[in-house]
Amino acid sequence: MSDQLQRFIFDDYQIRGEIAQAHNSFNEIIKKHNYSPEVENIVGELLIATCLLTATLKFEGKIAVQLQGDGPLNLAVINANQDLQLRGTARAEGDTTGLSFKQLTGKGHLMITVTPDDGERYQGIVELRKESLSECLEDYFEQSEQLATRIILHASNTDKAQAAGLLLQTLPAVAESHEEEFQHVSALASTVKEDELYTLANDELLYRLYHQETVRLFEAAAISFKCSCSKERCLSSLASIAPEEILDLLNENGAIDMHCEYCASDYHFEVDDLQILLNDEHNTQH
Repeated sequence: MSDQLQRFIFDDYQIRGEIAQAHNSFNEIIKKHNYSPEVENIVGELLIATCLLTATLKFEGKIAVQLQGDGPLNLAVINANQDLQLRGTARAEGDTTGLSFKQLTGKGHLMITVTPDDGERYQGIVELRKESLSECLEDYFEQSEQLATRIILHASNTDKAQAAGLLLQTLPAVAESHEEEFQHVSALASTVKEDELYTLANDELLYRLYHQETVRLFEAAAISFKCSCSKERCLSSLASIAPEEILDLLNENGAIDMHCEYCASDYHFEVDDLQILLNDEHNTQH
């Protein structure tokens, strides 16, 4: 099954939903990093969560979903754009074997930063008080959007990289009279098995869950891994350094090496590669 996200809606209820699978993208994000299985699983869940959140936004631009805490996993972040092109990274210290989500993150925050191409940047923050990422996200929607939301997230790299999830949410400006209907569809969603989310076609999965409801499934949108790093971007960042400092680094190390935390790509610059950043006077001195 290709990496994809599909929206759906209940015709008889004021409730919408999304299903996402991102097995290949999850593998691309983790394959060059030496994460523990526990950290990998959180990265996979965060990847799916970001896909689901991106689909709730009507904008062109970027979104970053970030976990920051004082536990062994002090940072995990996924960046995405409106085309569901994503990249991510995590930073953990010490032994994370067997640790739960709460033990890994410790005290901290979940931050959702939305940067539209047109308009003002927005950041929502919620404390990491719950026992799982999905519960923290539900907490976020309850606090910031006042929307009843149910999120199911799964990720595993035991045999192969697999990540999938499901979101249910009441439509904005819906009366409280729909609370019972939301509880009904949420209870059915809770019966879904991890393997079903990974392997079943979305129409089959929805039929298994909601064969007594009328559900409309919309066209799938592709999810893909894409890192925005490049040699040109590295040169642009080096351009912010004074030519004298660049020369000092070259004289000290013989070259300048840069590493992308997201895709683990390495970029190597020798003096000939950096001539464009060094004026003639400095070049002559060198």
